[in-house]
Amino acid sequence: MTGAPAHAPTDAPAVIEISKLCTRFGSHVVHSDISFDVRRAEIFALIGGSGSGKSTLLREMILLHRPNSGSIRVLGTDLHGLDDAGALAVRRRCGVMFQKGGLFASLTVRQNVGLPLREHTRLPDALIDGIATSKLDLSGLPADAFDQLPAELSGGMMKRASLARALALDPELLFLDEPTAGLDPVSAGGVDDLVRSLRDLFGLTVVIITHDLDLLWQVADRVAVLADGRVQGTGSMAELAAMDHPAVRPFFSGPRARAAEQQARQQGAASPPQPPSHGGPPWKPR
Repeated sequence: MTGAPAHAPTDAPAVIEISKLCTRFGSHVVHSDISFDVRRAEIFALIGGSGSGKSTLLREMILLHRPNSGSIRVLGTDLHGLDDAGALAVRRRCGVMFQKGGLFASLTVRQNVGLPLREHTRLPDALIDGIATSKLDLSGLPADAFDQLPAELSGGMMKRASLARALALDPELLFLDEPTAGLDPVSAGGVDDLVRSLRDLFGLTVVIITHDLDLLWQVADRVAVLADGRVQGTGSMAELAAMDHPAVRPFFSGPRARAAEQQARQQGAASPPQPPSHGGPPWKPR
């Protein structure tokens, strides 16, 4: 992992706006008052201990679960009360990389990446295969893996294939659920570099759920810490590291946390924000 993230401008418009969100499962309260926003072209991370509601919050942002109260706006659309057509329109502008890949075991990697295009566009098969190949090339997956089945891939290759599928429809907003979980340091570092490159090349907004301290220091513009049903702190990793808050300090006080911070500072990852370069995707299938 090398280099510092090119941070999103602080005055960029919000593409996700969450206000006073409350979520309960029976008598168990997961979120009691969650509020934050995510800016365009920002890499935004959510962290918290087990049971803090990170995965539930992700499911709510991608319309797989409805909160009990509060509001979520994604790409300018209020998610409350959306009909099926409205929900589909929002989902088509988002890409999701699931923690365990979520690839279909009976389809090859190339077929998995092409599946969203076959479901949501009328493009001919040859063009879909070409786009899927381009997305796999972009992900850094070796070409000899394109026609393998998911079971034949290593953990790092599976992550890249899943990311390629999340990019199939050229999303504006990318959700990554534990993108480096279970990977060796070299493979994890490759994912870090890839996430940063995708944001810088295409101006993507990226939301990450992660426990990976190296990933957080290397690529995140801002991080929100969830605990006790609320956001306990939001800011850059450098800003959070300076906070003396009982819910925030555990993420920065251990030896692994200090090692990740030291490495990031040596590489300049805590340098002042710089605006990203914005290029457009090479195509927009319909």
